[in-house]
Amino acid sequence: MERQARRRRRRRNRTLSLLLVITACIGLAWFFESQATTTLLFVRHAEKAESPAENPGLSTAGIQRALELERVLADLDVVAGVDAIYVSQYRRTVDTARPAARAAGLDPRPFDVSNVEQAVVDIVERHKGKIVLIVGHSNTIAPMIAELGGSKKVPEIGEDEYDNLYIVTIPWFGKVKTLRLKYGAPYVPATDPG
Repeated sequence: MERQARRRRRRRNRTLSLLLVITACIGLAWFFESQATTTLLFVRHAEKAESPAENPGLSTAGIQRALELERVLADLDVVAGVDAIYVSQYRRTVDTARPAARAAGLDPRPFDVSNVEQAVVDIVERHKGKIVLIVGHSNTIAPMIAELGGSKKVPEIGEDEYDNLYIVTIPWFGKVKTLRLKYGAPYVPATDPG
């Protein structure tokens, strides 16, 4: 009788120990998943049309670049792809993001260009551990990257330069990395004839 009681206690203790180990493993898995690396992709809007002057869409070259961006992002993450897309309120950013958003089944979300530093902080908090595309402007990309702790040496974007794709990775522990890739038709700086 006492032998059976000891067996039951041992079995119960083993079961409790196993449940504690399983609970700890699930807790650790959740913690590390929630602390995963956040990846932000920054592109300038594609080439804009000449008219209307107020809020132009994309030119033919811009449409081609937007389609190339869709192609480049299609296989970005072999598991899930882009999780969110942000655009400014201007038509050219929305039009640049449209093909990639359609392919990913996402609706682009607006960000406020008057306060890009706060916008990027909000985006990172909302999408921790995710991959986010941000379509901005030549004057918004460098401040956003700097706000994230990325490179402070992002080169000035030329007036006709549309081929940069900046990748900023924010690990839960360690240094923020900034990479610059090129996509679509290459930028060729104008040469000074003088």
